[in-house]
Amino acid sequence: MSVDRNKQLVTDFFTALNEARTADLGDYLAADVVDHNKIIHGEPDEPGAAFAAIETQLTALKPYRALIDELIVEGDRVVARITQSGVSSGAHPRMPVPTGRRFENEAIFVFTVAGGRITEIRGVSDRLGLFLQLGWDWPTVD
Repeated sequence: MSVDRNKQLVTDFFTALNEARTADLGDYLAADVVDHNKIIHGEPDEPGAAFAAIETQLTALKPYRALIDELIVEGDRVVARITQSGVSSGAHPRMPVPTGRRFENEAIFVFTVAGGRITEIRGVSDRLGLFLQLGWDWPTVD
């Protein structure tokens, strides 16, 4: 797949997230995509687990928005630096009762693309800022 197609795939993926089109995630993510981001609460790096995790995140932070600030593409890798925002408006494993508070933070995702789909996701974000802005309880370590 060309660099331009990889860039467009990731751009279209974020558009689908912004429009909460979770039924369309299979157009962008491979069925066995592995998400190393642990976006919910440390779910395992199991193939395909990203679908449910993304849907949970979008529901809990509605309306979720991701503004692409920068895309860097090299071969089968696309790096997206985004500014994301949303509202604690639904139940989330980290905060079962929504706070109604808004957040905005920066995140960086590294996507691996193969066969016209995203096959792997790695990401980092300002989770400290997210928790502070949303009024979520701090995670505990056992």
